[in-house]
Amino acid sequence: MTDAKGATGPLSRLAAGVLVAACTLFQAQAQTLEKPAGPVVLTVQGGVSKTNQGDKAQFDMKMLEKLPQKSFTTQTPWYPKPVTFTGPLLRDVLAAAGAKGSKITAVALNDYKTEIPFDDASRHDVIVARLMNDRPMPIREKGPLFIIFPFDTKAELRTELYYNRSAWQLSTLQIR
Repeated sequence: MTDAKGATGPLSRLAAGVLVAACTLFQAQAQTLEKPAGPVVLTVQGGVSKTNQGDKAQFDMKMLEKLPQKSFTTQTPWYPKPVTFTGPLLRDVLAAAGAKGSKITAVALNDYKTEIPFDDASRHDVIVARLMNDRPMPIREKGPLFIIFPFDTKAELRTELYYNRSAWQLSTLQIR
């Protein structure tokens, strides 16, 4: 920074230094995610820019609860009656991790894997369900997390393709 005569003074250098420090701090804060206080229930890795454990973004249940929540009731092939699921939208979880990519591999606790196109998260209100019928889901009941599509909202979602993109006992999202 220069004054009207083109000289740099101590005040101008100080202002420039404060500006650089503020930008650096803002950038550092934008690249980190709070650390989980409880057990980790979801890890997002690969193309993520907001991390809290090395190059990964890890979430405990409280962190997922803090994200905006969405509920819907839908018929699924796994239950005889419609079920109400509640949790953050997949796109909000991806945004919280600063995830960018073209494919998501959802990995379950038993190592089941399914591929989900990244744009499914923006095209459909896919949720990372943490509640089923207003109750947490134990592992034996497909929990604690379940990627679920709103099957009853569009005919195209009521197909094997989208049923296969759902993943119960979700533990990891690998972004590529």
